[in-house]
Amino acid sequence: MGTRSYRPYTPSTRQVTVSDFAEITKGEPERSLTSSVHRPKGRNNRGVITSRRRGGGHKRLYRVIDFKRDKHNIPAKVAAIEYDPNRNARIALLYYQDGEKRYILHPNGLQVGTMIIAGPESPIEDGNALPLVRIPLGTTVHNVELTPGKGAQIVRAAGAGAQVVAKEGNYVTLKLPSGEVRLVRRDCYATIGQVGNLDARNLSAGKAGRNRWKGRRPKVRGSVMNPVDHPHGGGEGKAPIGRAGPVTPWGKPTLGAKTRKPKKLSNALIVRRRRKSSKRGRGGRES
Repeated sequence: MGTRSYRPYTPSTRQVTVSDFAEITKGEPERSLTSSVHRPKGRNNRGVITSRRRGGGHKRLYRVIDFKRDKHNIPAKVAAIEYDPNRNARIALLYYQDGEKRYILHPNGLQVGTMIIAGPESPIEDGNALPLVRIPLGTTVHNVELTPGKGAQIVRAAGAGAQVVAKEGNYVTLKLPSGEVRLVRRDCYATIGQVGNLDARNLSAGKAGRNRWKGRRPKVRGSVMNPVDHPHGGGEGKAPIGRAGPVTPWGKPTLGAKTRKPKKLSNALIVRRRRKSSKRGRGGRES
């Protein structure tokens, strides 16, 4: 798990950094655990663009990941560590003793040949999955459920890890990677350890083409559009926004405006809000 840079033969290779893929042990995915997924390219069921700047990109096969870890008390051997084009984390292929194969997110440091297990009585070792109430305080976990039996929904990105900080009643308190402190039901499952591929955050695309490979299309600032296209558009030369703050093309506040619903039921489970993002709009420019 490291990064690799290039000699500056071209302007893009001067800036680009890529993963060295040192932890990858298998090239082709397990065919029985892959499926074809329609790529909506930012469109809804009527073909209308609902998410801008999406489209193109390389074709991908979806790897079916076991986010539930519901195969309890059956040991599994880590057979391979593979690349997954659908996420920045690596995935681990498990061979269970009953013959079944499954993919899980690859925990940092988990080696091929290691035996792991899921269940309430599992030992506290990287890769094992347990209910939160069975995990000691201070332990780093990932792949955390929010609803028992639904499957993990949070702490799944490369390098992510949450910390168990308290237990009281029917809830366990977790400190999430964002800095948010939140209550999660005690019988929700989580996996011990931190998600692998820690250097994912250090990669530099180096050129626009690498983002096109990922299906990310170019982004154009509203201030360089015409007034008919964006509220920031128009004016002579490099004009400012012309209103109290930056807005979306549809007039709603953006660049720091909170979008979480104030009456969301799970608000009661948040003990402390996440720390503020360091991103700020500058000089009327929108992200």
